[in-house]
Amino acid sequence: MNDMDTLVTTDWLSQHLDDPDLVVLDCTVVVKPAPDAGFRIVSGREEYDAGHIPGAGFADLLGALSAPDKPGWWAPMPTPERFCSAMGALGVGDDSRVVLYDGNRRVWAARVWWMLRWIGFDRAALLDGGLDVWTAEGRPLSTEPSTRPAKRLTPAPRPQLIADRDEVFAAIEEGAIDNGAVRLIDALDADSYRSQHIPGASNLSALDLLDESGRYRPHDDLVAMHDGDRNTRTITYCGGGVAASSNAFIMTRLGFNDIAVYAASMQEWGADPANPLVVGPANRPNTRSEER
Repeated sequence: MNDMDTLVTTDWLSQHLDDPDLVVLDCTVVVKPAPDAGFRIVSGREEYDAGHIPGAGFADLLGALSAPDKPGWWAPMPTPERFCSAMGALGVGDDSRVVLYDGNRRVWAARVWWMLRWIGFDRAALLDGGLDVWTAEGRPLSTEPSTRPAKRLTPAPRPQLIADRDEVFAAIEEGAIDNGAVRLIDALDADSYRSQHIPGASNLSALDLLDESGRYRPHDDLVAMHDGDRNTRTITYCGGGVAASSNAFIMTRLGFNDIAVYAASMQEWGADPANPLVVGPANRPNTRSEER
């Protein structure tokens, strides 16, 4: 990684923007109100076109970086080959260094960071505070698209970094969560967790990892928020594997050694009545018992 940590500051990025091996990618996704209540999730390409960090390309988490065969899902995991092909088209090669960021004080970039780690690429970092801090500091923006030539990114997958429904289900059925062999962390906010969560999960909201500016909290604060054996198999989940990736990112920085993101998360788990749920008062009319 040379002089690049897995979490870099705006000062560091400003000083290294012209490094020939450094690829900067905007990973913004936008959450908008839906006409019939609720929300919808759309590509951040329009925001990227309106202004991005100079030289940055646009990493489309809802498009090229997703699987095309799961209609109705957002950001489903692609194959390693599809992901590497899409990243290579953005100029990411085996010898690159990558800085990822997003806007709107979200953690979409953490999902792309985790996917890079999943395919065996470790030369990546998140921009602490993302585009919001960059612009708040009066740093320059550009509307020019990236012109980086395509490169080859070779997949060397680490399948243990992504958990699936069957692994989570087995951990519940076989008592691995109850006996502490597997730890399950719900990265959604406390209200969502109380409304419904997977049995045995504890709650550590990804939003609580950030301060008011959108930066990650100081190291000592994060250490205090994370207890437990650093070698225990730990699975993080949320609504669709994004917030959970931020938790996994921080736990990796803190020295936890066996972390996986349940990438499909509640968009898969909650849709199947065969999967047990602990249901809180807000969802009691939905018929699933509180024991599930």
